[in-house]
Amino acid sequence: MGNYGDKGRGNVVIRAILLGLYGIISIVCVNGTNINYKDALTKSLIFLEAQRSGKLPPNNRVPWRGDSALDDGKLVNVDLSGGYYDAGDNVKYGLPMAFTITTLAWSTITYEKELRATGELENARAAIRWGTDYFLKCASRKNRLYVQVGDPNADHQCWARPENMKTPRTVLEISDKVPGTEIAAEAAAAFAASSIVFRHVDHKYARRLLNKAKLLFKLAKSHKGTYDGECPFYCSNSGYNDELIWAATWLYKATRNDLYLSYLKFEAISAYVAEFSWDLKYAGAQILITKLIFEGAKGLDLYKQQADSFVCSNLPGSPYHQVFTTPGGMIHLRDGANSQYVTATAFLFSTYADILQKHNQKISCGSHQFDSTHLMAFAKKQIDYILGHNPQGRSYMVGFGPNPPKQAHHRGASVPMHEANAPLSCPLSFVKWYNKNVPNANELTGAILGGPDRQDKFQDLRWTSVYTEPCTYINSIAVGVLAKLAAA
Repeated sequence: MGNYGDKGRGNVVIRAILLGLYGIISIVCVNGTNINYKDALTKSLIFLEAQRSGKLPPNNRVPWRGDSALDDGKLVNVDLSGGYYDAGDNVKYGLPMAFTITTLAWSTITYEKELRATGELENARAAIRWGTDYFLKCASRKNRLYVQVGDPNADHQCWARPENMKTPRTVLEISDKVPGTEIAAEAAAAFAASSIVFRHVDHKYARRLLNKAKLLFKLAKSHKGTYDGECPFYCSNSGYNDELIWAATWLYKATRNDLYLSYLKFEAISAYVAEFSWDLKYAGAQILITKLIFEGAKGLDLYKQQADSFVCSNLPGSPYHQVFTTPGGMIHLRDGANSQYVTATAFLFSTYADILQKHNQKISCGSHQFDSTHLMAFAKKQIDYILGHNPQGRSYMVGFGPNPPKQAHHRGASVPMHEANAPLSCPLSFVKWYNKNVPNANELTGAILGGPDRQDKFQDLRWTSVYTEPCTYINSIAVGVLAKLAAA
């Protein structure tokens, strides 16, 4: 059992011990204080700012971050500065970064009113634009997309702030000669979704994004092939059919061009899944397409069946429930950044709940029916778990809620600013800053960490990265649900 002592002000832990034939069963109920979703939303966006690469703007809200990787792309004579570091290291991976932007754009489109009401709409748009500005540089040459900057093997041998890293800034690319359908299609989705965000804000910029989306989708579709250059860190295990559906869906939403609708009807290969992640996009596209069906689109019914199956697979109480749920109620697909599945599922459930409510519909899972309130209750429970309503009685967002983590697996957060320029070999950097059981020198505000294991247990130690590493795509997709809850 974990430590169920006092977990903070106003947090009451009730522990009931039942004795039975098979020993002791511990039932833990956590009755926490009300969650400040507005604060969690604000901090979730601040974390994305902490992940920025390149020349930081004057309004940077993360005081311990500075300019970094300003010469990225120099090896190929292209300016590739900017963008985001994906997690606790200093590499810029194209596939998860593009997914971060697509999902943040989706959050912003769906919950624009709520983001405006909470005062975070401009911060969300700025976070999206930081990514799309970078991808415009990556897509500046015809039939080519730069997809990674940095050498992950060398980077993982050194524990240094991005501002002071000395590791190689290797550049990887895909093209019509070296196909990479997944990343080309995901970048197309990011551009298309973001064009909707900026359509009424900066029309010229939105058109530029949309034009790039069309070109990249054409590249992805015409030169099919899986790119394994980001392996073993970001391997596409699901293939590229999901990214093609995902991109076509966003392009149809952005253009209403029947070319993309025709692809979804007659060419796309879809699948029944129980997961939504940077590697597996089917469920997200299926829910977007279900909205189109309710709005009158024909010939797409299979996608709704698959969207409903996703819900039935995740929702406790469904006869088809198959996704593991921890004793404390959190979905758990696999160790290592499991929180990404929690926030992603919460967002899809929240979005689908809105669609069902608007059209007065329910989902059937066998003989059981579920309406929008069931879906939203489950989404809220997942978010609440992350923010402190869990058996450990602790938040898994840094700088927020009861007993938040102090040792995020993150180079920039753990290396003190005043020591960053001190000459130090890479092996000694781990001795000095990585292996010490002390709180990080800098608070990685708003980062949602990987989270607990299948038994709701968590180790707040820098070197246990499966528990303590943050990722941009955990936060990006949480933004929408947090905005909805904050504005409720």
